[in-house]
Amino acid sequence: MIVEGKVTGITKFGAFVDLEDGKTGMVHISEVAPTYVSDIKDFLTEGQTVKVKVLTIGEDGKISLSIKKALSQQKKPTNFQKQKTQQKPYTPRPGNYEWQASKKSEPSSFEDMLSKFKQTSDEKMSDLKRMENKRGGYSRRGNSSKQ
Repeated sequence: MIVEGKVTGITKFGAFVDLEDGKTGMVHISEVAPTYVSDIKDFLTEGQTVKVKVLTIGEDGKISLSIKKALSQQKKPTNFQKQKTQQKPYTPRPGNYEWQASKKSEPSSFEDMLSKFKQTSDEKMSDLKRMENKRGGYSRRGNSSKQ
């Protein structure tokens, strides 16, 4: 069942939520968002109103809640939406290098394939080095502590 509640406390491992019926439940950090959560305060603040799904009510009265399961149930796509999303073509993001089959129908020699692999590898390495230099990455100069 999905209910609305107010965040009353935040800890490293989860958040406490006051529910409509005056009871308090806890949302574990793994149930806050559909992505990895390292700091719960990036997603929740005290006093925030949230929709939660009641997962379990223990014999001791402890209520286990989930925000991400409440979100996933609210946004279930209809059959029409499912069909529409399946028809979208795949477009890779810039910078993602993926293996692609050769467009040639005739087989290449081993030397040709090796040459092409080396060229692609060199291009990728130069891109990585360029990015590392822009970010101020590791440099061998000035690190003379191990002599």
